[in-house]
Parts: sequence; C-alpha cells; structure tokens
Amino acid sequence: MELNALTAISPLDGRYHGKTKELSDWFSEYALIRYRLRVEVEYFIALCELPLPELTGVNKLSYPLLRSVYSHFLLSDAEKVKETERVTNHDMKAVEYFLKDKLEEFGLGDFKEFVHFGLTSQDVNNTALPLLVHDALHNLYLPVLEELACKMQEMGQQWMKVPMLSRTHGQPASPTTLGKELLVFWERLQRQIDGLKGLGFYGKFGGAVGNFNAHYVAYPSVDWHGFGESFLADKLGLKRQRYTTQISHYDDLSALFDNLRRAHVVLLDLCKDVWTYVSMDYFGQEVKKGEIGSSTMPHKVNPIDFENAEGNLGIANSLLGHFSEKLPISRLQRDLTDSTVTRNIGVAFGHGLIALRSMLKGLNKLFLNEERLHVDLDAHWEVVAEAIQTILRREMYPEPYESLKELTRKSANISKESIHEFVDCLEVSEGVKEELRRITPFNYIGKHGGHRE
Repeated sequence: MELNALTAISPLDGRYHGKTKELSDWFSEYALIRYRLRVEVEYFIALCELPLPELTGVNKLSYPLLRSVYSHFLLSDAEKVKETERVTNHDMKAVEYFLKDKLEEFGLGDFKEFVHFGLTSQDVNNTALPLLVHDALHNLYLPVLEELACKMQEMGQQWMKVPMLSRTHGQPASPTTLGKELLVFWERLQRQIDGLKGLGFYGKFGGAVGNFNAHYVAYPSVDWHGFGESFLADKLGLKRQRYTTQISHYDDLSALFDNLRRAHVVLLDLCKDVWTYVSMDYFGQEVKKGEIGSSTMPHKVNPIDFENAEGNLGIANSLLGHFSEKLPISRLQRDLTDSTVTRNIGVAFGHGLIALRSMLKGLNKLFLNEERLHVDLDAHWEVVAEAIQTILRREMYPEPYESLKELTRKSANISKESIHEFVDCLEVSEGVKEELRRITPFNYIGKHGGHRE
C-alpha cells in the first residue's frame, strides 16, 4: 500500500501527523542528510581558510555556492543520496559522494578529496545530531512549553483568591486557593524550562578514535585540536568534547533528555490533578457543537485532552529514559548501537509535542465551577480545627490539639454551628472567642508567593 496517514504504522505519521509534521524539519531522514551536509560543507570551507597549501586555489567567492548545497537542499537531492546509499550500504559515505559530485559541478573537482578529509562518520553525525536537536528544541519545543507555562500562570493569577479545599492523602485538609495550586505547577515547569535554556550543546570532532591521527600524520604542524575547537564553536555553535573515542560520549544529550523528562513529569502531575478536579466538578469543559463524549452516554464530556497528554508523555519519557541510559554506553572505542537509537529521538519529541498541544487545548476548554468549590468547603468545617488549636496554643490553653481532635473525630458532620458551640465553651477571653469565630473554611487560606492583599 502507498504510505499515507491511514496506512502509516506510526501514529506520528498517521493520526497525529498534523500535530507533529513540523518536526520533519529536524528529525526526518531528509533533515539528517541536510545537517550532515552542513557540517561537511563548513568543514571543507574551514580547511580552505587554514589555509592548507593544496586548497589555496579555492576562491572564497565560491563559499556561498558551496553553502547552497545545504541551504537549498531539495527532497530530490536527498533521494539522490539514498540512491547512492543503496550501492554503498553506508549512509555517511553516500553524503560524501553527493558533496564531491557537487564540487565537480561547481568546477572545484580538483579539491574534492578534501571533502570528509581525515574524518570518521561520527565526526559528522555527532555534530549534526546536537545541531538538529538544538534547533528543534529552541525553534519549536521550547516555545510550545513556554506557551503552556504562560497559560498555567495566567490561570493561576486569575484564580489566585478562589478558596478551595485541599486534600492531602485524599482527605479534607487546610484550605488553599485554586490559583496557588496551579502556580505550583507553573513554577516547577518554569524551572525546567530555564534548565533547558541553559544547556550547552557539544559535539565530537577528532577523527577515527578521537586523536586526529589522520590529520596529524598528513599535516603534523597544524594545531588540529585548536582547529577542532574553533571550527565547532565558530562555524557550528557547538562546544567540543576534548577527550573522546570514535563517538560522542552523549553525556550532554543525556542531560537534555533527563531535563525534558523532568518537565514532562511536572506536566504528568498536572494532568492527573486537573483530571481529578474535573471529576469533582471543580472544572467544567466547553465543547464544540457536534462533539461527542461517549458513544453510548450522551451526557458525558470526558477530559480526553488530559488523558491523551498523559499517555503521550508516558511514551515520550520511556524513550527519553532509554536514550539517557543507553547512549552514554558504548563498547570500547565504538559500537553501532547508538546509531539506530538516535534515529528515534524525533519520536520522543513527537509524542511530547502531541502531549503539550493536548494540554493547551484542554486548559483552554476549562471553566470554573466556583459554586462546587464553595459547597465542598462548607461541608468540611473541621478543616478550621488547625487554626483554632494554633491560636489556643498561642494563648497557652491546655492541650488544644487533643481538644480539637476529640471534637472533630466524634462526629462525621462538623458544621459551623458545632465549631461555634465548641468555641463558646472555651475558657478564654471574649476577644479570643470572637477571633476564633471569624475563622471559616473560606478565609483560612494563608498567604503565598505572589499573593498580596
């Protein structure tokens, strides 16, 4: 069958293609070839700028033409590379041959043996990969994460003063505010976003086993280590891993995957809480005309956006966890197990992106049922017991905790009246009693960061 959205095996290329297609700019086979060509072209130009005597004939005016190989790289060009790969059975060698053919086309064929000069495949792969991951993160993933964080902050500030019953261990506890609880997640997510923005991106560049063996045997007077440092920094915007085997040690990308997982865990936590608040009728959900919640129960409006996000975040984190644990491990100076694994990084980003966009959709559909929050608070006057016993401690009242414990546990229905009856019987001043009577589940909410009267 011809591949289309209905015949694709992966939902990223099928059902969810509309939500993930932008990732093709960085994680498709086409994109990987384009980034490899970027490294190869910039490396060839950097060799010309050393300059090596054999490359003095390369005119600097040809640099824009050379850079057009990757800046104007077409799908048809990628297909040519894949045709060559079917002969070579080596993906990186096919890229090298494609670029050599381009040099012939540009009248630079005399210099084509300096394409991929002294390099191993991983010098290109381990610089192309962090480049494309960096670009995907900063151009797409982080902006969506930040949009989600802004929505959470906006909702938190909007409902900052809306009192809500807390539930610790699932049981009624001291009241809080709905806004503050949302800002808990906003602050946690913002810290992970800040961490992602602060990550450095590194590349491996040092020849077959990391020592520039071939480079030094050909040109022993050149400072190849210095060249490698400046090439990655100035041409690619990467930091160079100074001591490597044939491949990158991947520790830096592993840190990125772990950071992404932490951000996703925060969002998983939020999904579960919002799902629960929906089930408690704290939130309602706006739906479009014609939408169906259940195929058999007409009344239902299910929190499907948060359930979708929870499932996709789980898949993304399973993959990210595998990347983080597997990629830094390679037998001796090199094995090939990293190659097939890194090709799936875009899959993790894809499932994560679906989740982020589902959460945004879900949050934008929520509306507050403040009456339901009020009913819950009014049904649990026992939660002011903490406040009363704390003031009684201040007043040096004997065993206030024990007194409140006896009151609140002897009856399943603690009301405003029963609390006030208890207060009336206390042997304290009328002023203290009045102070205690003013405490309600609606005003016993404390203060928290950003909340100013």
